[in-house]
Amino acid sequence: MLEIPESTTIARQLNETVYGKTIRRVVTNTSPHKFAFYHGDPADYENLLVNQNIGDSFGIGAMVEITAGDCRIVLGDGANLRYYDDLTKVPPKHQLLIEFDDESALVCSVQMYGSVFAFKAGDFDNKYYLVAKEKPQPLTDAFDMAYFAALHTANTDKLSAKAFLATEQRIPGLGNGVLQDILFHAGIHPKRKTGALSGQELDRLFGSIKDTLAEMTRLKGRDTEKDLFGNTGGYKTILSKNTVGKPCLVCGTEIQKAAYLGGAIYWCPGCQPLKE
Repeated sequence: MLEIPESTTIARQLNETVYGKTIRRVVTNTSPHKFAFYHGDPADYENLLVNQNIGDSFGIGAMVEITAGDCRIVLGDGANLRYYDDLTKVPPKHQLLIEFDDESALVCSVQMYGSVFAFKAGDFDNKYYLVAKEKPQPLTDAFDMAYFAALHTANTDKLSAKAFLATEQRIPGLGNGVLQDILFHAGIHPKRKTGALSGQELDRLFGSIKDTLAEMTRLKGRDTEKDLFGNTGGYKTILSKNTVGKPCLVCGTEIQKAAYLGGAIYWCPGCQPLKE
């Protein structure tokens, strides 16, 4: 699923691959999907986008935004975007196909759920998009300790570390995937209450957010996700579906998994003790 390292990586790859290309054909919904969400009628996307030139692309939280003339294409969490340099390689099933004038294409497919939006710039009021555009992203200097400290209020004291980091759009794009290693490096159990964290632990958590996301992005995403070309990310997750049941690389304790707050959590009991 798209989170900050993947959206940032894919945006950079788009800028290196499709910037300046002209859209000549758009096809939507060839394989109807109950949980593929569009903005307006996807049948209108071709008239909207054909003959537009691709400009800059950006990673904004868990979304990738592509400039196309005076329009925007936004792909959200769950939308898998791939680039093909040869139209004969394009798969027959997809939720969005964008063909370019040089016989290359972008293809977006949705498996579980995902959003595929196209619209005129300024003509989109999706709250998740607007919040992601507005808030400082952790990879920028604007996301500093003062900003992070302001997120921690009396209203968040009863929240677990997972709920604090990955709910209510406090930090757009920091989701259940990346938070596992962030909490590991900070030595904090996902169920620890934020109100029980010491000042030193909050400092460690802030540093881990910055450093872990930077390293994941530097290595082009996590090894549980894929990039624009279908390649697995180079960051080896410490806590994920790939490592559960294996010994912790730091202390040797077996990595645990449990269902919590609508998803899985992973932790090392040795490095992340659950204490009040």
